[in-house]
Amino acid sequence: MQLNEKLLEALNDLVRINRDRVEGYRKAIDQTDDADLKALFQRMAEESNTYTEQLNKLLIENGEETQGHSTIYGKIYRTWMDVKATFSGHDRHSILSSCEYGESAAQRTYEEILRSSIPMPYSVRELIANQKGALRSSRETVRTYRDLEKIPH
Repeated sequence: MQLNEKLLEALNDLVRINRDRVEGYRKAIDQTDDADLKALFQRMAEESNTYTEQLNKLLIENGEETQGHSTIYGKIYRTWMDVKATFSGHDRHSILSSCEYGESAAQRTYEEILRSSIPMPYSVRELIANQKGALRSSRETVRTYRDLEKIPH
């Protein structure tokens, strides 16, 4: 199956978003000492590594080079996480809020691609939709963890 140029560009964007997500969660792991958050963030980084492999497989099958760098938006996001941590400390709520912000950005990118007029084979649309659904679930998990931090202990 030969994919058109616009779809290949969109797939490359998804690869970059997932690489940014991995780097964001690595940064989050470094900012916490809480074992439960480290485990959660590690699982989410591994999830994005899997998605990157799936997307890169499609790109390679269509003669594309795999993407090894992250997006400028991802770099801005990680810098924002650093700045926010400087001002608010490395508390759970702040770290989880930053992660939720990144998860929402990933959701928007997936949604834009699925709603676009880019023609794509059903199998590719299904892959993107499945990844988006799993990422939505991850965002909800992060939101739940964050909301629990608002409850007085």
